[in-house]
Amino acid sequence: MKNLFFCILTCCLAISLPAQNGSGGNSVSAVSSFIDFQKTLQRPSDALTKNEAVLKKQFQEKKLVWPAKYVYIRSFKYDSQLEVWVKNERKESYKLFKSYKVCALAGTLGPKRMEGDYQVPEGFYYINEFNPKSNYHLSLGLNYPNISDRILSDINSPGGSIYIHGSCVTVGCIPLTDPMIEELYIITAHAKNQGQDFIPVHIFPIRFNVKRSVEYLGRLTKDDEQLKDFSSHLEDAFNYFEKHRQIPIVAVSDKGEYYVNDAPDKKWNVVPDAKPIPKRKNVQHRTRAITGLVESVHQWPKYPGGGDEFLKYLDKLGKEMREYLPRATRRAFVQLEFVVDKDGVPVNFKVIKGGVNEDFNDELVTRLETTMATWQPAILNDKPVPKKMVQTVTIEIPEPMEM
Repeated sequence: MKNLFFCILTCCLAISLPAQNGSGGNSVSAVSSFIDFQKTLQRPSDALTKNEAVLKKQFQEKKLVWPAKYVYIRSFKYDSQLEVWVKNERKESYKLFKSYKVCALAGTLGPKRMEGDYQVPEGFYYINEFNPKSNYHLSLGLNYPNISDRILSDINSPGGSIYIHGSCVTVGCIPLTDPMIEELYIITAHAKNQGQDFIPVHIFPIRFNVKRSVEYLGRLTKDDEQLKDFSSHLEDAFNYFEKHRQIPIVAVSDKGEYYVNDAPDKKWNVVPDAKPIPKRKNVQHRTRAITGLVESVHQWPKYPGGGDEFLKYLDKLGKEMREYLPRATRRAFVQLEFVVDKDGVPVNFKVIKGGVNEDFNDELVTRLETTMATWQPAILNDKPVPKKMVQTVTIEIPEPMEM
């Protein structure tokens, strides 16, 4: 445990202190600085030309010094937010520069534990790559799996390639719009240019000072002590930063648990039970005994009209399910598993994560069975085959508009 504790402690201190300039995976040998190197690349160069003057003005309007020497990023999955905090002196308190809307979510609340689980990680990371030629416009790589993840995740396939990126689509990353990722890429590139090799990115399940978010997490973890304990340690880091506006020192035990030095007392209360919805009677779910289920295919199943139509269908379904959300719950991310059989019929629906309660899950599955269209089946060796699918449905009650 001593070695692990020392390693994570060292990493956290490195996050707080600028180090010597490095490439973050990009060669800068032919140019004088990291920013100069970015100017030799098409997309970063275009982004700098388009956004740098605007960012400088925005910093000035908020009485911040451009460019920031220290950058801290924290993201909140349930609240769909990514914040950028900055400062220019080590002992100075961080100040909020801007909050961005995270425009999509894969998976649900909880840490990433294996490759292919569609989960966005939760925990304490830093930027370890600047990708100027990303398939998603621009992207910033995170050092997942970290020490804790390597202990707690699947030993053979923990997953990887986690990024903050553009294009507003995701299968386990943190997606922003292209204009947003351009701004974030520039801000972090300038910080790296001034010596901050370890730019911290802390990913939380919720904002722990928002009542409805806390209530949702409370219901989700009511019968899951492991997830409750994990989230509690993340809350310690959130509370530390809220109190001090400095990044906490985080240690990792030999069991992979996070521990935050000098964590303040908890502030949230016990959440009341969710209000049940009426049960459906005599419901026969669409189930089949599937044979020949495969992992790899030459062509994935296709929804009628393509991916955009499928997203529209899920959006419509999410809106229809709003009335079934328990009182005080404004948002739920429900992860589903189902099989597109070789005749294209979707069957064997099952809620695997994020369900609100048994009645809610049953209602959602029933609606999926009765409204989802028949797919074009997966193809393997020119023959249709059954394929398992995993998808998240977002059910959200919009916030009231301010007058």
